Amino acid sequence: MKRDPVYYKHCKDILSGSPLFTGLSDDLLDDMLSMFRRDTWRRGIHLDPAIFQERFYLLIEGRLEVMRINQETGRSITLFLLSPGDGIDMVTLLNGHPHEVMSVALDDVALISVPIQDARNWIDRHPEFNRNLLPYLGEQIRRMEDLATDLALHDTMTRLARLILRHVAPGHPQSANGRYHLKLIHDLHDESLARMVGSVRQVVNRHLQHWRKQGILHKHKFHTQVTELEALQDYASEAMPQPKPKDKVSSAR
Repeated sequence: MKRDPVYYKHCKDILSGSPLFTGLSDDLLDDMLSMFRRDTWRRGIHLDPAIFQERFYLLIEGRLEVMRINQETGRSITLFLLSPGDGIDMVTLLNGHPHEVMSVALDDVALISVPIQDARNWIDRHPEFNRNLLPYLGEQIRRMEDLATDLALHDTMTRLARLILRHVAPGHPQSANGRYHLKLIHDLHDESLARMVGSVRQVVNRHLQHWRKQGILHKHKFHTQVTELEALQDYASEAMPQPKPKDKVSSAR
């Protein structure tokens, strides 16, 4: 991949800012990236889980939805929404067993990949990488715990409110009208949001329309923003942590 120095630097910058690779030395990142090749997937492509037994992928641009599907009923639920810097199918990387998940590209995505055994060998040679890998896996477990808790203990409206609050961009609203931007889910269709909360499109659409009429949410050019954060927190049953002023950002990803 070093034959394309511009893209190589772009990949290095993305990974350096991700939880999985932040703080690693330049030498360590260079050693790792030297093994990878460049890949692209078109928006909407459904990926055969078998490919993740052969190669390990890192997401560089775009979003990827990882879900489980009941083949008999067609119902599905989203397990993870991955963004640049994330590794795809960490379970298969760690244990090598088949993993029945379906991955769908929500955008045109750019990736880099390496034969999965080479990735495992690299991790074995660089145990210092575990300082990032273990917290990263811990955060994924926490997300699964939150999903299981929401499905078991809360109704659909509460689950949807909690989902939106988890994706409020940290910091002060960017716009002068006081609206809070959303990260990752700002432009998703109702059907995608329904998969993330274990519901169906019609129910999610009804709740979103209700919140828009109340002025809690605002949608403009297919982008959703939160107008009344405290009101949405009331629907979430318990107040979610407020963004800290020092974590201000200018826009959502």
